[in-house]
Amino acid sequence: MASSLTKDSSSTPGEKTFFGHPRGMATLFMTEMWERFSWYGMRGILVLYLVAGVLDGPLQGREALAASIYGVYNAVVYMAAMPGGWIADRLWGARKAVLVGGIVIALGHYTLAIPSDTAFFAGLVLIAAGTGLLKPNISAMVGGLYEGQSSARRDAGFTLFYMAINIGGMAAPLVVGYLGENVNWHLGFAVAGIGMTLAVVQYVLGSRHLGDIGKDPGTPATAEEKRSALRKVLLWGGLAVAALAIDVLLGTYDIEHIVNVLAVLGIVVPVVYFVTMYRNPALTATDKPKIQAFAWFFATAVLFWMIYDQSGSLLTLFADNKTDRMIGGWEFPASWYQSVNPAMVIVLAPLFAAVWVRLAKRNREPSTPMKFALAMLLIGGSFAIMGLAGAAAANSETGKVTVFWLLSVYLVQTLGEMCLSPVGLSLSTKLAPKQFVGQIMGLWFLATATGNALNGWTTKLNEPLGDAAYYSMWAVIAIVAGLTFMMAGRKIRALMGGVR
Repeated sequence: MASSLTKDSSSTPGEKTFFGHPRGMATLFMTEMWERFSWYGMRGILVLYLVAGVLDGPLQGREALAASIYGVYNAVVYMAAMPGGWIADRLWGARKAVLVGGIVIALGHYTLAIPSDTAFFAGLVLIAAGTGLLKPNISAMVGGLYEGQSSARRDAGFTLFYMAINIGGMAAPLVVGYLGENVNWHLGFAVAGIGMTLAVVQYVLGSRHLGDIGKDPGTPATAEEKRSALRKVLLWGGLAVAALAIDVLLGTYDIEHIVNVLAVLGIVVPVVYFVTMYRNPALTATDKPKIQAFAWFFATAVLFWMIYDQSGSLLTLFADNKTDRMIGGWEFPASWYQSVNPAMVIVLAPLFAAVWVRLAKRNREPSTPMKFALAMLLIGGSFAIMGLAGAAAANSETGKVTVFWLLSVYLVQTLGEMCLSPVGLSLSTKLAPKQFVGQIMGLWFLATATGNALNGWTTKLNEPLGDAAYYSMWAVIAIVAGLTFMMAGRKIRALMGGVR
């Protein structure tokens, strides 16, 4: 990595930079890269593992349930970003939250490596808790590196950071996916744990380059606030355990009960949180319109991620069952498709970053609402292609289509992702009041949680509707949403105030 450290005129004289960005970006970049390796490695084989045999026997013929479980688990992981942001803002500071989160995630992956259903679910719980601590707070720290710098430079920084996510995301399915599908599922999970361990080591060694960023909580909680939070955690945690115990004792327990409860929570939690934050007396009159603007971006991101994240569930099953994966006499693992999108992002991310900066210099950069509208049109277009792929598979003699259908889908989705995801990360740090930075970042990731929670229900429609009708339906909905957001752009820009 030494070759990437150069001197830049925009930094302190003589200070080394990371591809022209603050030196601390190298620490956060590498930490995020290895954390995403662990996450996408596990995620790449999760649905295939569920179908292959867990939860009281194989789920063959019950792919819809596996997809629902996958969607809701993703929702839980990103939902955990809200308490994770609160812990950083009020108790520990982002620096400690990221460190503890990384350690817990590593423990979760190693627990998954134990061949036991109990260990499997315990590992998932640990990964969800650790990711909730790490994910929003490492992004908030990236924003801290660009305090006082231009909006375009901050966007470019987040796009570089986004490359770290996708380098890890590209490598993980190739390694973990191959080991899981062809050698042993639990070996795959263990390798994901090694990736997370490397993330923790990198973070500890490189923390000296972060200065004071994230060392202290933004608004430390009082003793009474800590006690109140603990009481609420114990109350709601106790109610959840009691409800599950009653369900089991009555003999009515079914995994779909958990899927349904978490899907409801995915909708209720963000609504409650937006209302609570908006009514907080610490929120100034200047900040309130920005929270309203953020609600628009949040709702759009929910629909985007609901469609996009089906790549790990329904699209993975489509790759497994309805795509010709033969190369010569060898069939490559279905999980390898999960590397296509990150590889495309690695190629496109620097191009998008350069384009945004160049257009900004000419005062021709599209507004953030326009970027989000384009993202929705593109994600809708990707599912229009999937609808055609579904129809082609249904009419094929073999019941399978060529790899080019899914490659086309992932290309269009990646273009949409580049218009929304890194831009949304940067936007969250710009719209967030200083005392709520961690929690606003948590809300941004909660959009992914809500989209995946809805997938606990929506993916079940695939079986009765069929591929062509199902994907075409969501294509139309996404395109209409994109056009609506485009028309509302002027109103949203007014709410954003001076933020661009």
